[in-house]
Amino acid sequence: MPYIDHIRALNHWQPDNFLPFVIDGQRMGYIRHAFADQLARFPECFVVTMDEVMLNPQLTGFAQRSNAVAEVLECLSKTGVVKPLMGEMFPVLAEFGTPAAMQIDRAMVSQFGIRAFGQHLNGYVETGDGMMMWIARRASDRRAFPDRLDQLVAGGLPHGISLQDNLIKECHEEADMPGQLACTAKAVGSVSYCCEVEHGLRDDTLLCYDLLLPEEFMPRCNDGEVAGFELMPIEKVAAIVSETESFKPNCNLVIIDFLLRHGFIHSEHVDHQTLYNALQKGSSWQDKSMTADRFQA
Repeated sequence: MPYIDHIRALNHWQPDNFLPFVIDGQRMGYIRHAFADQLARFPECFVVTMDEVMLNPQLTGFAQRSNAVAEVLECLSKTGVVKPLMGEMFPVLAEFGTPAAMQIDRAMVSQFGIRAFGQHLNGYVETGDGMMMWIARRASDRRAFPDRLDQLVAGGLPHGISLQDNLIKECHEEADMPGQLACTAKAVGSVSYCCEVEHGLRDDTLLCYDLLLPEEFMPRCNDGEVAGFELMPIEKVAAIVSETESFKPNCNLVIIDFLLRHGFIHSEHVDHQTLYNALQKGSSWQDKSMTADRFQA
């Protein structure tokens, strides 16, 4: 599968299939018409018209909005209208670094089409035989993309935790990496994508990190999300991305970005400039945010 096809696969959606989700006059997401019909059953929380789904303006403040929506989702979850809730809360916000209007269960991110943020870490090693990259294989019991290949460390960014603390946590859980080593990861930019999925819309920004690891480092998963790890020559990683669909889809974008930045996709590649331009959509997040607790209410 050519590099550019991975990017195109994660950047396609039809706006007519959705209604804007609006809080206090600001668009926060997109909701499918069928789900909007379900939310219309709860007018004390959602005001649904032909043009939008609006959070009831009588709900003001982070806590009141979050609690009201949580009650509706709990009801819909019990009746099977929405997927089982995960208990991990994500911020609902218009732009990275702005105050969250409310929080919502991670399982509902795509159904509300809200912007979600994650952190992906490229763990690589410089050896006498060239650059190698640690690649994880997701466990077979994962809700999303079981058995697919993944970055060494990758995870969503919940509400109320700083980027640095979340990265340290994910590194410990997924790779048994000491916090002192995790803190040396370099924030290198971001990639974004927006695509329709079965239950809604994924509008995601992945904050990317590079970490040069010592040759003696051996990752070990602590939370059961990863079945195992393999240290691969970077050329093998590139071939897997360019020839297969073995990686979790959004990981392909992070690796393509890495290959471009490190010169493994050369300037003479037929799609070099197209790839570069396509990945710039979400590249403006500020490195200084890494140590800020940006998602506190």
